[in-house]
Amino acid sequence: MKRNYMKKSCLTLGIGAVALASSLLCSAPLSANDYSISGESNTILRMRKTVDQNNVLPLYDYLRLNMTDNRSDGSGVDFNFGGWGRADLAQKSNATNPDGDIQYAYLTYHAAKNNSVVTIGRQFVSEGVAAERIDGLFLRSDLDFGFGASAFVGNSVVTQPLAYQPDYRGGALIYGGRVFQADKNYYTIGASALKSDRADKSHYREEEGVDLWLHPLSQVDLVGRSNYNNVTKGWMENSYALSYSPLATLRLGADFSNINLKDYLANVTTSALSYLNPVLSINNRQNSYGASAAYIGIKNLTLAADYKFYSYDQSGNAAYFGGKVVYSLPESYTVGGAVHRMDGGIDKLRYMEYRAFASKKMGHTDLTVDATNTNYDNAVNGIKNSYTITGAAGYEVSHKLKVGADVEYSRNPDFNNDVRGLVKATYTFDTKSAAEGGTKSEK
Repeated sequence: MKRNYMKKSCLTLGIGAVALASSLLCSAPLSANDYSISGESNTILRMRKTVDQNNVLPLYDYLRLNMTDNRSDGSGVDFNFGGWGRADLAQKSNATNPDGDIQYAYLTYHAAKNNSVVTIGRQFVSEGVAAERIDGLFLRSDLDFGFGASAFVGNSVVTQPLAYQPDYRGGALIYGGRVFQADKNYYTIGASALKSDRADKSHYREEEGVDLWLHPLSQVDLVGRSNYNNVTKGWMENSYALSYSPLATLRLGADFSNINLKDYLANVTTSALSYLNPVLSINNRQNSYGASAAYIGIKNLTLAADYKFYSYDQSGNAAYFGGKVVYSLPESYTVGGAVHRMDGGIDKLRYMEYRAFASKKMGHTDLTVDATNTNYDNAVNGIKNSYTITGAAGYEVSHKLKVGADVEYSRNPDFNNDVRGLVKATYTFDTKSAAEGGTKSEK
């Protein structure tokens, strides 16, 4: 009963938001510069077999809609909607799979000055430590002397609970914000926090973080973040990446990451990422160190190499390293290949990986093939040689309609033979109206 009520609430939210946005945008004064409606519909039929050889044929439709009103004074109002629906043409793969969802539905006002924004509705908030989908309010504005601030408040949008966590909750209320100081040419430094309370007012989540971007020289970029969980009293994540381009044709990179899963995944709002998930609870702490290089000094040819060292609490250490070559002629074709070695402490982390891929454009047709072979040092679940082959084709019927199909065949330690496919149709539309000239066009 509660689940049906939540579905009806989401549907009501979407319909209400569309109606409100339409009335606000359509009633815009004639001083508006332009008014537009654009959207895209993706219809996808997926095809695969379950472990017990039953056919699964889910049909999805993903709809995205945008309505924009840009005013002559530089301000503007826009509405964005994204949702999907599902119909099973054969056996349902999981009885608890939802039949649809509203991914986002929000109305935004952009002020003419100070990058000020007010957004209300179902939205994704990405501000420092916060990376949340909420039903609520978001505000942001630049201030004097390079300072700026943002704030949000609302209810967490919680995914459907999984079998191992039937009482999964996301907190009745979530709120937080970020303050920052920046020079757009050289740096940005931010501090952020979020808090979520249960209905009984007890703390569900309480997190703080700092983030930075440094650009001291034209060839150097440093980005990073550190986030702390004040409920579990531990660092969730410390991640930093440095890039250096000594030449226009050469790019070097280095990165470091430390993640404590028990702190990082405590009381998240996506049940698949819960620390109670038996897959994610295997290793408590993950550290990684990496380096990369890419050279584009030869016309149409890119040479790249990378190295990554992983350290896990329970499964030990592993190093992943190798190189890639890509040759590309714009608007014609692309071919490439890669070879990597994974050298770890367990059988599943000791293998050679080979990949080859190619794509070709012929008029209105696009063709792609991608093959990956993983050769284990020792057999895993009786499989020593694992591979995946994917083929895809797309055709542009018109500038508004594109159709395509993908087929994937794989053999791996989990499936002896796994065949999956999909067909896809994408329809786009764009209607614009200029108030000053009174013209209207549809594309």
